[in-house]
Amino acid sequence: MNSKALPRQINNIEVGVYECEVHLKFRLIEEKSLLSDREQLLQVLLDALTEGSDEFLETLQTYVKTREISELKASPQMRRQLMRLRNSADICQ
Repeated sequence: MNSKALPRQINNIEVGVYECEVHLKFRLIEEKSLLSDREQLLQVLLDALTEGSDEFLETLQTYVKTREISELKASPQMRRQLMRLRNSADICQ
């Protein structure tokens, strides 16, 4: 996940660990060379999806599932980040 995610106000928020599934089906007009680089393709798709469907991207199906999971299932790095967020929220209050 990008560390430059959407900015959030930390005051009075509860944070948790979530598992998210996203299934997308779409049609796309794009350069063939882009399809060989998965990271670049993913970035182009995310950018296109945030902009919405147009004459180059046609969304056919979207499914998103999110559920909270135990913090113990998160990686040590995620657990440290979670503690930092909670600690910074305590300081701001």
